[in-house]
Parts: sequence; structure tokens; C-alpha cells
Amino acid sequence: MAEITREAKHHRLGVNAYATATFFIALGGNAFRNLLGLQGYVALVVVVFGIGIALFIKQRPERFRWYRLPAPLTLFLVFAALSILWSQYRLESLLGVTAQLITTAVAVMLALLLTWQETLSTLASAFRYLLGLSIVFELFVSIFIREPLLPWWIEAPEGKTPNLLYWSRDLLFEGGPIQGLLGSSTLLGFAALLGLIIFVIQLRAGTVRPFAGWFWVIVALATLVLTRPATALIAGGVVVVSLFFALWARRAKADHRMPMYFIGAALLAACGTLAIVFRDSFFGIFGKSGSLTGRTETWQKVIDLGSEHPAAGWGWVSYWAPWVEPFKSLDVQGGIPVMHAHNAWLDVWFQLGFIGLALFGLLVFVTTWRVWFRAVDQPRRGPGAPLPYATSALWPFLIMMAMLVQSLTESRMIVESGWLLLVLFTVKTRFDYEVPSSQDDQKRIPWRDTPIPRG
Repeated sequence: MAEITREAKHHRLGVNAYATATFFIALGGNAFRNLLGLQGYVALVVVVFGIGIALFIKQRPERFRWYRLPAPLTLFLVFAALSILWSQYRLESLLGVTAQLITTAVAVMLALLLTWQETLSTLASAFRYLLGLSIVFELFVSIFIREPLLPWWIEAPEGKTPNLLYWSRDLLFEGGPIQGLLGSSTLLGFAALLGLIIFVIQLRAGTVRPFAGWFWVIVALATLVLTRPATALIAGGVVVVSLFFALWARRAKADHRMPMYFIGAALLAACGTLAIVFRDSFFGIFGKSGSLTGRTETWQKVIDLGSEHPAAGWGWVSYWAPWVEPFKSLDVQGGIPVMHAHNAWLDVWFQLGFIGLALFGLLVFVTTWRVWFRAVDQPRRGPGAPLPYATSALWPFLIMMAMLVQSLTESRMIVESGWLLLVLFTVKTRFDYEVPSSQDDQKRIPWRDTPIPRG
């Protein structure tokens, strides 16, 4: 019996280590491409995929059946795969669909292999590595290199080097904006926001020691200050408002929540209208122009092209392929080819038309709906009185709200970490719908944490 327990413990250790590494690689895709080059990054993804399959086969989750995947997810993936038939760039579509399916499979495996508590813990670890190493990286550049740094496989072009090419611009001691391992202040700042959400949840739930919890909250806040990305700052405001509504819903009975929904919808419509009408003044607060750093120009070009194939799109490709038309001549910003539409919804419409957009919208709506009710419904364990609410039930909803805001100015929700988290939430709320209580908040993960004595 002791041998079985020890073996099970070692297996959980392996699963959690794999999950932490996978989240870190997905969140830090830009970093690994800068470090390994594109070929090395692809090889790394294949290795991660292979290890995941081995762990999944060994675990054999009994409750899982492929045909029981959420219907919106299956329909979207099937339509994306079918788009290869009418794609204007079939080879690139084949590569894009393959990447999408691999990311989906990894997300499904993580959703089935991990408990909700393990998901939170391993994701938090990945954010700690990403933010901590980003600060160390910027310190190294500023202290030892003392000049902007290009990825090793990129040769400096003649004339002025576009800022977008630099891995680090050596701005740490100037107060930023720093780019960290991701080579982008926008992406690093948004990662800091997601990390901040998770660190605060862990701290409030009591699943980390106070010193460690506050230390990483400060690191995330410092990263936000040093990056100052408009998208992350706006998303942070939306997260705070979303948290208020979630706590309000917890206090209201289920049949008394309708006024709250109307107020939330009216507030959303009002804020959206004001942001559009007064966009120059609004985005000026965050140091951005009304064109959102050239995004509106990109959107117009995408709309013009997408209008040529509005029903089913040009064909799925996820990240754009700048070596093939229409992407080759579609848009250039700062001397660098644009790799996505800077809007997930517009990107999906461009690639899959109104049909794909409807399927994607259904997927996002169902996922948001499920994480919302997971956050606000009181937990029960069979008959009897409901259990106390758990702080840890809130984090998927808050992360989802931040991702929804990001989807308006970035296409990350359909690639890499954004797609991974979206699919993970979709699948996990479908197969593992048990809502945690405050009793679960106090549980520790044996291989990672030491119980905190409580007086």
C-alpha cells in the first residue's frame, strides 16, 4: 500500500511539473522563439505534445470521451479544418490547423489530468517563472550588455533597426517600458495582469504563505508599472468591475440577479459607446492615439480583404504567414510584417467568415457563461445545506474577462496561451464542474506546499 501511495505521489509530481512547464512554454512562446529560433520552438512543442500524450495514456481519465467534448469547440475546429478545402493558401492552412489541433489536445489533456486546485497552482508557478525571469533578463541586459538586444538569429538590418525587432530595448533603468522574455511590453504587461489575478486569489484563499504571496503580488504590480500597456490597464479595470458583480451575485439569490444583469449590460454599452465616441481622449489617458498604435489601419485593411470572402473566409491559418499572399502585402508596422489582425474577432471573421465567427462567438459565450456560474453559485456536496463560497472559484471568470478585453486589441485568444486557456476552461467546466468551497481553499498540494498552522 505504501508503494502504491508513493508511486501515485510521484505520478502527481510528474503531472504537475509537466503542467507548469507547458503553461510556461505557452505563455512564453515569444521567449522560446527568440531563444531557440522557429525550428527549435516547433521541436519543443512536439516534445511537450508527446510527453502529454504519454501522461494522458498512463492516467486514462475514465470520465473522458472524445465525442463528449463541448459541441461549440468541436464545431469550430471541424469548420477550421474544412476551410483547408477552400483556403487561398492551403499549405499554410494545413500548418495552422495542425498547430490549432495540437494546442487544443494539450489543453484537453491538462483539463483532464489536473484538478482545479492543481490548475491554479501550476499556472501560478508558470507566471512566477515568466515574470521573475523577465525581470532578471532585463537586469542582465541593463547591467552587462548595456544596449538594445536582438534575438541571436536576427541580423541587424541596414539603417535604423525597428524597435519591434528588439528582444530587449535596455530600458529597465530608464523606467521602461520593458519587454522581458516576451520581447513585447504589451504581452508582458498582460501576463503581469493575469499573474496578479492569480497571485491575489491564492493569497486571499490562503493557499500560499503570506510572504511569498505578497512578494509575487508586488512583482506583478512592478511589472505592470514598468510596462504600462493600455490593454492590460483597461482589462484590469474591467476585472475589478467584474469582481464587484461576481461578489454582488453571490449575495443575491439566483432568482434576484436579473436587475444586476441589466445594470451590467447597460454599463457595458455605455462604456463602450463613450470609448468609441471619445476614443482620442480616452486612449490618450494611456498614452495611446485614437488609432490604437496603427491598429485601426490594420483593421480597415483586414475588413477590405475579408469582404471578398465574407461567408467562409480566406481559410484558417491562426498566426498570419507573411511569406504568402494576401499576408505578404497586407500590412507592415514599424518596418515589420504584421502577424495578426490585432483583434481576435476580426481575425476569425477574416479567416473563417461569418460562419466561423458565429461558432467562435458561441464557444466564447458558453465558456464565459460556465465560468460565471462557477464563480457565483454556492457549492454543494450532495443533499443538505450549501457550503461556504470559495475565493478560488473566482479566478477562471476573472481571467476570462481579462482575455475578452484583450481580444479586442490582440488576437491572442485564438493562438498559443490564449487558445490554451480558452479550451482548458471550456473542457474543464464541462467535465469537472464541481464548485470549490472555502474548505477547498485551505487544502494544500502535498508535493508543493506545506500546510500553514492556523490558530
